[in-house]
Amino acid sequence: MSATDTIPFAGLAPERILDAIESVGYRCDGALMALNSYENRVWQVGIEGDRPLIAKFYRPGRWSDGQIEEEHAFCAAMLADELPVVAPLAIGGKTLFSHGGFHFSVFPKQGGRAPEFAEPAILEWMGRLMARIHQVGVREDFALREMLDLHSFGTDSLDWLLANQALPPDLESVWQGVAEQALEGVAQCYARAGKVKLLRLHGDCHAGNVLWTPDGPHFVDFDDARMGPAIQDLWMLLSGDAEEMGRQFGNVLAGYETFREFDDRELHLIEALRTLRLMHHSAWLARRWNDPAFPAAFPWFATNRYWEERILELREQIAIMQEPPLAPR
Repeated sequence: MSATDTIPFAGLAPERILDAIESVGYRCDGALMALNSYENRVWQVGIEGDRPLIAKFYRPGRWSDGQIEEEHAFCAAMLADELPVVAPLAIGGKTLFSHGGFHFSVFPKQGGRAPEFAEPAILEWMGRLMARIHQVGVREDFALREMLDLHSFGTDSLDWLLANQALPPDLESVWQGVAEQALEGVAQCYARAGKVKLLRLHGDCHAGNVLWTPDGPHFVDFDDARMGPAIQDLWMLLSGDAEEMGRQFGNVLAGYETFREFDDRELHLIEALRTLRLMHHSAWLARRWNDPAFPAAFPWFATNRYWEERILELREQIAIMQEPPLAPR
């Protein structure tokens, strides 16, 4: 059995995983543990006489070789600046390998726990490191990877969901009307922000992609790295009501501006980017629904209640996007 569009990881059996790791020079001890990942497949692999490694098998057809290699080059540049990122290991001058029809990379194992983003000192620490990551990100642009903008996350998601009849028929027109109104709100937020600087980003900097150790945070999973505004890597550090998020962002900004100036106009984009993420997430689930892992992990997706909640969510975002932007405290 081999990978197909409907079963992308068919054939990625344990023996094939072990063979892939041994094909790049390691000797496996047979221990395998699946780690939490849906877009790709990630395994902890035991190595004879050494620490385990992490093997990441990329979803076929998602990124081109060149796009993956751009991500890896970004990680290598951050490592060269002594940033705590978990980057793919270079073996024989390469970081991307192929075996049995699958592309994969090998990473060092990094321990740690999820950070407590509500703590002021942790938010300042995160701000300092995100500024340093952005200092690397701004040095050059991605040439091949996608951009985060209204089209790629918004209109493309809307069009795909409608074209593929992914919504319950009785809710489709309601959702479409609300989604179109939400995208108008996003466009207005971008207009208020004006032309802001785009740079290479982590792209998905939430607590699940940060491992905290006594030495501080370590950033993992740059799979969603793309061009976009700096605020994309900062707003997901925030939670709570507007007052609480304002306080938290004040802490982030205190750390961030130690190394890099923040453009206050980007505050207009926080709720716009949140709206785009919500729409993109629904489209992502729908696009991946033929992968057997998705119905098992997200059984509530194929229900009317899911879409009713998304309609309510987008209506709330429409209202929030009309309010003044977040005020750091």
